[in-house]
Amino acid sequence: MRYTLLEVSGESCANCFTLLPVVQKLANERGIPVRHLELSEATAEEARSLGIRRVPTLIVYRDGEEVARCTGYQPEEILSLWLDAKCE
Repeated sequence: MRYTLLEVSGESCANCFTLLPVVQKLANERGIPVRHLELSEATAEEARSLGIRRVPTLIVYRDGEEVARCTGYQPEEILSLWLDAKCE
């Protein structure tokens, strides 16, 4: 199984700015590639197709299929437990 993580954020979102390095650290520790999607006019259609309603949003994919989604700011300890549970 191959896992990937999509991190969706907004340019003026303080929680997104704070969360991104934590997400990258946790994903790197687990060997999970991270794709960052910054909301903008250019990415609005993709965000709509993904059902993004708020930022930050994290989506875990296993072999290209969504298996988990988390929205809003989460502390590192909670994100670590969440990733471990979703990527077993």
